[in-house]
Amino acid sequence: MIQEVENHSHHISRQFNIELEEVKTRMLEMGGKVEKQLKDAIEALINVDSELARRVRKDDRVIDSLEVSIDAQCSRILARRQPAASDLRLILAIIKTIRDLERIGDESSKIAKMAVRLSREVDLSKGSSEVRHIGEMVCNMVHNALDAFARYDTGSALAVTSEDEDVDEQYSSSIKVVIDWMQQEPDKIDQFLNLIWALRALERIGDHAKNISEHILYVVGGKDVRHGGLAKAKGLAESRDS
Repeated sequence: MIQEVENHSHHISRQFNIELEEVKTRMLEMGGKVEKQLKDAIEALINVDSELARRVRKDDRVIDSLEVSIDAQCSRILARRQPAASDLRLILAIIKTIRDLERIGDESSKIAKMAVRLSREVDLSKGSSEVRHIGEMVCNMVHNALDAFARYDTGSALAVTSEDEDVDEQYSSSIKVVIDWMQQEPDKIDQFLNLIWALRALERIGDHAKNISEHILYVVGGKDVRHGGLAKAKGLAESRDS
């Protein structure tokens, strides 16, 4: 459900409105770059493309720089404007979201690192389907979380938190499969360990996408649902619908 955030766009200071929209837009632009970095990392791993993987790792510096810049912009707004209510929640949520985006970038870089390592050994004949499946799931989570933030859509945000449970289940299942391969082919343990680290990075990216969705619920409803579980988040959405 798309919610209207109270007070936002109704300030006496038109300049304040512009500043809020600008910092939110920059956060979403950072999110777009992170999405591309993630997709490229997954593609590099599946195709064992060391050249693409190296570009992904290089791009991580851009993501780090954006986090520092946007964080500084948020700090200036807090210092000069001293926002309250929904405006304060928005700024705090943006600060938290860019941290999650930066960590998604870090995990994407780890996946790319595994792709470089695998390119020195063998192709990814085993594991590519697992990487592709979980990769598609977490890419969708990141995209949907950012889209929900752009529209303050609590329904979509809540759906992303639910999808994280599916990613966790798929990750556990995939790890069991890889461990079986390790037992069957002990001479390829290093290859399978690199695959496990890549799958672990994807699972963590799902966690960060879930975090972003929880930040949206905080912006709209003013309640921190990070440690309250899915039931608490559902209660927030249902109270908005009633």
